Amino acid sequence: MMKKLTLLSMAVSLAVASGAALAKVSEEEAAKLTTELTPMGAVRGANADGSIPEWTGGITSVPAGYSVGDHHPDPYPEDKTLYTVTAQNLDEYKEFLTPGQIKLFETYPDTFKMNVYQTRRSASYPQHVYDETMKNATRTELIEEGNGITQAAVGIPFPIPKTGLEAIWNHILRYRGEALTRQGGQAAPTASGDYTYIGFDEQLMLPYNVKGANPEELQETNILFKFKQKVSEPARIAGTALLVHETMDQIKTPRQAWTYNTGQRRVRRAPNVAYDAPGTASDGLRTTDDFDMYNGAPDRYTWTLKGKQELLIPYNDYRLHSDSVSYDDIIQPGHINQDLVRYEKHRVWVVEANLKGDTRHIYKKRVFYIDEDSWQVAVTDIYDNRDELYRVGVAHGINYYEVPTQWSTLEVFHDIQARRYIAIGLDNEANMYDFGAELKDKSFTPAALRREGRR
Repeated sequence: MMKKLTLLSMAVSLAVASGAALAKVSEEEAAKLTTELTPMGAVRGANADGSIPEWTGGITSVPAGYSVGDHHPDPYPEDKTLYTVTAQNLDEYKEFLTPGQIKLFETYPDTFKMNVYQTRRSASYPQHVYDETMKNATRTELIEEGNGITQAAVGIPFPIPKTGLEAIWNHILRYRGEALTRQGGQAAPTASGDYTYIGFDEQLMLPYNVKGANPEELQETNILFKFKQKVSEPARIAGTALLVHETMDQIKTPRQAWTYNTGQRRVRRAPNVAYDAPGTASDGLRTTDDFDMYNGAPDRYTWTLKGKQELLIPYNDYRLHSDSVSYDDIIQPGHINQDLVRYEKHRVWVVEANLKGDTRHIYKKRVFYIDEDSWQVAVTDIYDNRDELYRVGVAHGINYYEVPTQWSTLEVFHDIQARRYIAIGLDNEANMYDFGAELKDKSFTPAALRREGRR
């Protein structure tokens, strides 16, 4: 049951229920983004007891000694654990936990815990992202029953959301730089903790985020991002590759995807790379639309903005991100090593997605808990067709302060029923993200996929 909804959030829910909410807001309401709200639409002030502080700009400089290309050192190395939540004292903290998080304590009562630290509202973005977010607030609209957007560029499209659809589009379109390359991988350990590391080389172009991007031109090209992924290890599947073109208007042009299979040495269209198709080499532990906590067309669900909640979520997880930590240090039976995880109390938007009666998906209901400062989905509780908790997704975020942008360094999906999990984004033993990569459209074609997919 939803706890501690703010009066503002309850008013929003009532407006949505009555059909009174619109996508864009007035100039007067948008002006709140410079006063009581942050430029991204979060509440600027502290909470009632001060456990969530006022936002003062987030991280605006890099720590001493950091150089681009390094794994990011912890900007808060002196912070100590304030308290630890365990199965034994769980009742004291349930109001700050999701049903899925509570289920993890019940499933692993002897080992699962949360070390809670001082809340650091570290999320920050370039000034031009804030400027474009202000413009989007008064011009951006949903189209095609929410399956696309118009008149948006660079910034958050709906910083003062009125509906669940607007909030999930904010997550989908949150700023993550203009282009990047990254290495890393995933592991899906067995119940005993044994795992095979699956390595990836990935490239991502984000035309929507390019400084100076024009809403009209974006609408014409109809491309939000282009993504290419190649398996680098193990040898038996190395060279397998995926290419995705994601669109702004997914009714006009649905997602386009291609795969390269090393055995067949052919590129094939892959219209099934969407929704609940299994993720690449995921051992069936996540769906395609679980990637990045949620991606793709939202048309199979009805979306409800439930309000806001104060929640304990992973934040500033620089220790988990460190290159002094190995994959073996992280991967343990049941769940990742909780001694490496930092939790903080933050305000989150709560968005509930319920499967429409005329569509299909293995997930009947999903509840997303979205960090108000970054629009990063921090936790998602996922229910099956029996209305039972099926999976719990958790994003471990940091500020990549050379950009700057708030993004996950590791995403973990726990399958409660199978008592297994998959950890996506393991990069401790890999080269760090390159947010300065100069990528070209010609590298994101089926022909390029064929060239790069060959061993």
